[in-house]
Amino acid sequence: MMEQNKENKLIEGEDYYLTPEGYKVFTEKYHLKRGYCCRSGCRHCPYGFDKKTGTIKKK
Repeated sequence: MMEQNKENKLIEGEDYYLTPEGYKVFTEKYHLKRGYCCRSGCRHCPYGFDKKTGTIKKK
């Protein structure tokens, strides 16, 4: 198994947090670091993606 290099390593509490149900939720900071919208309707999407309409609202 390959290790993640330092630049790609996720930091709990900074890049993501775990919900009480055990799901990993990415933070706004992580999305901005990644640099693009995945169009999955993420909880903290900084790009303004609306899952209902399938569009990105420019801020």
